Amino acid sequence: MKRILNTILFIIIGLATFSQPLNKIDPYYYTVPVKIPVYLAGNFAELRPNHFHGGIDIKTQGRTGLEVDAAADGFISRITVSPTGYGRALYIDHPNGTTTVYGHLESFAPQIDEYIRNIQYEKETFTIDQTVPPGLFPVKKGEQIAKSGNAGSSAGPHLHFEIRRTKEEIMLNPLMFNMPVKDKLKPIIQALMVYPTSDESSVAGKQTPQKFEIIKTPNNGYQLKVNQPISVYGKIGFGVQSVDLLDGSPNRCGIYSIKLSVDNQLIYSFTLDEVPIGETKYVNSQMDYALAMRSGQKLYRTWMEPGNKLQIYDAVENRGIFDATDGKSHVVKYDLSDVYGNSSNLAFKIQSKEFKVNPIPTKGELFKYNKHNQIKDEGIKFSIPEGALYSDVDFQYKKQPALSKFYSPVFQLHNGQVPLHFACPLRIKAVNLPENLQSKVMLAQINPTSGRIYSATGKYDDGWVEGNIRTLGSYALAVDTEAPKIVSLNVADKNGKKDTSSLRFKITDNLSGIENFRGTIDGKWVMFEYDLKNNLLSYTFDKTRFKFGGNHQLNLEVTDFKGNTSTYKTNFNK
Repeated sequence: MKRILNTILFIIIGLATFSQPLNKIDPYYYTVPVKIPVYLAGNFAELRPNHFHGGIDIKTQGRTGLEVDAAADGFISRITVSPTGYGRALYIDHPNGTTTVYGHLESFAPQIDEYIRNIQYEKETFTIDQTVPPGLFPVKKGEQIAKSGNAGSSAGPHLHFEIRRTKEEIMLNPLMFNMPVKDKLKPIIQALMVYPTSDESSVAGKQTPQKFEIIKTPNNGYQLKVNQPISVYGKIGFGVQSVDLLDGSPNRCGIYSIKLSVDNQLIYSFTLDEVPIGETKYVNSQMDYALAMRSGQKLYRTWMEPGNKLQIYDAVENRGIFDATDGKSHVVKYDLSDVYGNSSNLAFKIQSKEFKVNPIPTKGELFKYNKHNQIKDEGIKFSIPEGALYSDVDFQYKKQPALSKFYSPVFQLHNGQVPLHFACPLRIKAVNLPENLQSKVMLAQINPTSGRIYSATGKYDDGWVEGNIRTLGSYALAVDTEAPKIVSLNVADKNGKKDTSSLRFKITDNLSGIENFRGTIDGKWVMFEYDLKNNLLSYTFDKTRFKFGGNHQLNLEVTDFKGNTSTYKTNFNK
């Protein structure tokens, strides 16, 4: 009864404080969620594929199973388990109107684990996204809630930690809240990019972006390796390739603040205190996406494409684009800093000098970022709605004859160096597709270099295959008739078992990917856990649900996205 009364009182207090101004959060409100020295593998709002990094990645000494604590008083509000993304994750709502997130966990605290496991067994599913009733699991600041892990899309053991404004769904920079992170290192500036942003513009006499090498100066600043004025003309944009290092860690992190000025006049700046969750995919415009796709290098575009609707900018004059048509010399300066005030700068000169340039010949059709664009040709229908592009594109389209392994021509939809802000509808007409393969056909993306094909999903409908694609490139229709492969890692093929506390399998699929799996022992569903990055499916014997002693029958079914199913059956003693 006492616990129930305390919980009710906590809810009342929490509801009363939810109305507090969220821009006045106490910087000492949260405690660090681990009991080890804090070193970071990643920081807030790093440039990641299709998203800004939503929090900080705390290193766990290369291990899993370390204690994870609640950063502040509150209630568990959401529990997710997935083979991708954050893997196992907990969400805690706090009375000050924020939510903290703890991702890539190995396990939950016992009472939380029992609660979510019961729901998984009730629904017979491993993957789950469960909203938790308010007050069911109150937690205190510093109370253990989980153990750290390497679940989901994690590339190594660590704890992903976020702070969000709950109602507004805005990610906040955790390093603004007194996290015990040491950092006396300045950002590193690696390269400069200068962009002609109109058909009449040029950089060093060329109409394409030009990259310039950077070196460090004796006073720890940066300058151009060839320290001469850069000849430019017309509307010009700038970009900077830079990373930040923190004490005790070799990991290259993102930049907290960038300011760009011309002749001491600020034309562009951002400070990454917060990022709205709904705007995170605009990271593909914040960075030089084409450069990232070509080389893996992350470069900050310090001018705004017209379709970029990010709201992180402190100042943007003329979208950060400088009009260099006055025939004069100008001083351009970058000031970069981290959240702890360590700063670096790069200064260089540009010279406005007119070059006679010919209009860039178009190779395709002009697709406008603020219009609905489409391709209608024999055998294909493709649309790019308004808002899917960040700027206008000279869209190149080709149709090539079908190869023997495809059931359509190969359609080149520009190239993968131009990002799409959201998935766009594509329909391709099937050619010579047997009726018995209609359920097995899909949109397939073709790697232009290797020729390897990847599933882009899609379903057959009255002679066409339709779906939504997230990247541009070459597409055709392919079929998947091959069932997934199941390889036992520790279960004997005949009666008997190996000495283990779990059953483990490696599962792979040739094309469409694993959609679902189902395991039973003696006819009863058991929860196999799926580790997608390692293609691992495992069941740990549950002492509360498994009856030990004697011979048991295992039945495991694995199905891909085209309905191809493999079955593994065996008997074992346990």
